[in-house]
Amino acid sequence: MAREAETHADIPFGPEDTPWQKTFSALQVVGGRPYGTAPSCDPRSAYLGVPEVPHHKVQLPPTGLDTQQYTEAEQLFRRHIDTQTRNFAGYQVTSALDYEERLGHYLNRHLNNVGDPYQSSSYTLNSKVLERAVLDYFASLWHAKWPHNPADPDSYWGYVLTMGSSEGNLYGLWNARDYLSGKPLRTHPREPGAIEQPPRAGGPHAFHPVAFFSEDTHYSLTKAVRALDIDTFHALGSTRYPDDNPLAPGTPWPRKVPSTEHGAIDVEQLAVLVRFFASRGYPILVSLNYGSTFKGAYDDVEAVARTVRGICARYGLDNRRVERGKDGGHDERSGFWLHVDGALGAGYVPYLEMARDAGMVQAAPPAFDFRIRDLHSLTMSGHKWMGTPWACGVFMTRTGLQMAPPGASEYIGAADTTFAGSRNGFSSLLMWDYLARHSYDDQARLAAECDSLAAHTHEQLLALQEQLDQDLWVQRSPQSLTVRFRQPHPDIVRRYSLSSETVHADGTARTYVHLYAMRHLTRQRVDELIGELRQPGAFPPPASTGTTADAAQAAQPVADAVAG
Repeated sequence: MAREAETHADIPFGPEDTPWQKTFSALQVVGGRPYGTAPSCDPRSAYLGVPEVPHHKVQLPPTGLDTQQYTEAEQLFRRHIDTQTRNFAGYQVTSALDYEERLGHYLNRHLNNVGDPYQSSSYTLNSKVLERAVLDYFASLWHAKWPHNPADPDSYWGYVLTMGSSEGNLYGLWNARDYLSGKPLRTHPREPGAIEQPPRAGGPHAFHPVAFFSEDTHYSLTKAVRALDIDTFHALGSTRYPDDNPLAPGTPWPRKVPSTEHGAIDVEQLAVLVRFFASRGYPILVSLNYGSTFKGAYDDVEAVARTVRGICARYGLDNRRVERGKDGGHDERSGFWLHVDGALGAGYVPYLEMARDAGMVQAAPPAFDFRIRDLHSLTMSGHKWMGTPWACGVFMTRTGLQMAPPGASEYIGAADTTFAGSRNGFSSLLMWDYLARHSYDDQARLAAECDSLAAHTHEQLLALQEQLDQDLWVQRSPQSLTVRFRQPHPDIVRRYSLSSETVHADGTARTYVHLYAMRHLTRQRVDELIGELRQPGAFPPPASTGTTADAAQAAQPVADAVAG
């Protein structure tokens, strides 16, 4: 073991390839070696490499990096990120950022928006005053009743997320689970020290919510229901009703609600599934997409709300009395919850609606926000349409739907009503800054330009498909900012950061990539990509035709073009 440890200690480490045991600090370390353990193998071979940033150049020896080493490492990383930013086309993230000159000062300030946004708290290093302004802005944009009023159950409540919509989805489903399970509302908290009484309502399944979401839903929903121990219709159906799949009796239950061709949830098939569980008394939890991750599709929130309410009304789940304890305490609440994951769409479509109403574009997706009375919660990512250096977002619901916080939080001087507790206060500052500098008119023009760029990309790919006389599987969902097509050569995928997804249908597998027409993307960059896709070998032949050597030879011209 000692000989093995010495061998590992001889592994070259750091920008100068110094053997690890000789990367001394300035202190006299016992035994003449750095504090800590030696690497078990060479990290450069253990990790996936980034060719533009050799791993040893950014490794951190105990001495740190000297000025020259730091400058070289930082410049390598900067060039890599700047190049990828310029070509970044495959994800629904805006890279056109402009915060450094105005907000650089705050990088040397601590901002923590711990606790409820509407209570400033004893932790005074916060940006809650800006957070409240941002939340009011979105409450108005999304047609919620504002400002927030703790005494008004119809007014909105929300907070700025430290993560993106994945956190908003998790928090929304947590709120939904407890609401449908009959847990106490924030407006009816239990007395300190009191034992929580189980809720009472009719039927054995009255407080057993069932979750529904489509096959085009972001993977964070699957994580959320697992983390929160919420039964999906697939899990419950497969265990309790294995032979009763209402979409195809006698066959296995589908894992998710089927989608239409364009990626929106199939409302008719959702209705069949919801009716099966509502008729048995289960509360209904539906999560919808507004700008799905890969296809950019918009679920018809209004149609789903109308359908779900109608089914629930038939089985007494539209409005029910939840009783608690022996003193007759109760509240009235619905037996269903509709959550919307509007990661991109909730931040973009309101401005597209404005552009449509001004005659700048022809159409906009259906309504998704608090104009729909049966919408319970909504989330959006700030880094997608607006653009921020890191993930953030907004979660919003109605005040009367809030659940009681899990415990006291006297230490921070504010109720711990959010998911994260300590929350990044810089994100509120960034979103406030962006919204302060971009009017509705500015945003509507930007939305119209991005819609036009998506249409241009779609047209160019269709023209390329015809020119190459090859099916490139080009598709664009209605009003979507993304266009998807057949996966090209890996060099092109990497150069433009194109996201990929394999779709299985009719016994065949198709691997797509997609391009997002976000604000930073230009026609010139799109046309450059189309030019590369036009090169021989840009689309490798199907695996069933030719040999591996043939495929590699066919792909070489485009690899050379990308390298050049």
